Amino acid sequence: MRLIHLIASEDPSQTHHWLLPETAEIIYGGISSLIIFAAIYKFGLPAAKKALNARTERIQKELDGATNALSSATQEASNIRAAIGDIAGERNRLVAEADQQAATMLTEGRARITAEVAELEARGDAEIAAARSRSSDELRGEISLLASAAAQRAVSASLNASAQQELIENFINSVGAAR
Repeated sequence: MRLIHLIASEDPSQTHHWLLPETAEIIYGGISSLIIFAAIYKFGLPAAKKALNARTERIQKELDGATNALSSATQEASNIRAAIGDIAGERNRLVAEADQQAATMLTEGRARITAEVAELEARGDAEIAAARSRSSDELRGEISLLASAAAQRAVSASLNASAQQELIENFINSVGAAR
């Protein structure tokens, strides 16, 4: 049995207690842990605080930027809404102005057309009067030709040769006397 005990004490996988490690391991492990914790406390904790503060500042800047963007967008939206109201008012003003111009053009067009119709009627009346005068003159001329031809036939039929000869001589004498 003693041999088993000696072999067990020399076996590094075997310890004096089933739960606790060897005393030297506890001392060296404890000192090592204290050194590591001190190094983390001295170097790691300020770096972690600095990183967290930088992250907090970055998030705060993003929040401030978002707040500024929101207020800017709200202002732009109100400007756009005001501009839309202005656009509607401007559109109404332009439509009213166009209606007024259309009414003016319609009135002027009607007056111009009325004046042109009156001018055309006057010109037509003048052309009718001129045509009436021309046709009357032509009719008088034709009537005088027909009357002259009829008178000549009537005179020739009623005059004998001696009366006709006497008329011709009287005419020649009166033309000669007039010179």
